[in-house]
Amino acid sequence: MEVALRNMFQSLAKNKSANKLARKYGLRFGAKRFVSGETIAEAISKVSELNKSGRVVTLDHLGEFVYTKEEADESTRMSLKTLDEIHASSVHSHLSVKMTSLGLDIDKELCLNNMRKIVSRANQYGNFVRIDMEDYAHCQVTIDIYEELRKEYDNVGLVIQAYLYRTEEDMKHLNELNANLRLVKGAYKESPDVAFPEKKDVDENYKKIIEMHMLNGNYTAVASHDEKIIQFTKELAAYHGIDKDKFEFQMLYGICEDLQNKLVKEGYKVRVYVPYGKDWFGYFMRRLAERPANVWFILKNLFK
Repeated sequence: MEVALRNMFQSLAKNKSANKLARKYGLRFGAKRFVSGETIAEAISKVSELNKSGRVVTLDHLGEFVYTKEEADESTRMSLKTLDEIHASSVHSHLSVKMTSLGLDIDKELCLNNMRKIVSRANQYGNFVRIDMEDYAHCQVTIDIYEELRKEYDNVGLVIQAYLYRTEEDMKHLNELNANLRLVKGAYKESPDVAFPEKKDVDENYKKIIEMHMLNGNYTAVASHDEKIIQFTKELAAYHGIDKDKFEFQMLYGICEDLQNKLVKEGYKVRVYVPYGKDWFGYFMRRLAERPANVWFILKNLFK
């Protein structure tokens, strides 16, 4: 049953009609638990609250199904506006971006130029941009664009997914660039031809790449709500004498609040991924696919 639910939510995340319907009716049925709001003002307000509790943030203006240059330009404009508002409000937040929303499926050069605008603006403000990794089909081109940007900028990082077979080799290559990486398990539905189908294998590979990157001395963002992975990271850092300023824990907005606060009290940096925007549906469906138990939370909201 859980597998069936996961597959259903992953399919809905890519459904254009469902996304269009969700935009019409706004953040309902529990989506506000995972999405900070539809406007930048709502998002900045949430960031400020999180900062007061000792947590830092990475903001993401959500956008999916971008098929025209005009849509890509608008998404780029919103990313630039997000950086402007972060700077103007003096909140502690980076920016996360998905390159498909910046025109990657239209033209690689269009996307690269839009990324240059965003990373350059962030550089002016002394801020940092994280490129989210998407599905396997976009993996290599995402790494290629990241490498191009690193020739010009230091304030840009990448996400690497533990569930892909290719990840260990990608890590070895990215180490040559002293890459700042967010390490995740992976949330997209992929073929067993390219990704580990068993959770235990994903977990083992996740530990392997965390250890690889931390021992290489490059900045590591461990993005997980799995307490076993978090404990593994803490013990690894303690054993090898790795300073707390060389890594951080990252978690999603609305998930594991108690654990986030506990880690802050223990002196670890905790960064919360805070999404906002009208195109929230695909993101919301992927969160349900990751943990179908969240469905019961949504069902309760339907009857309120």
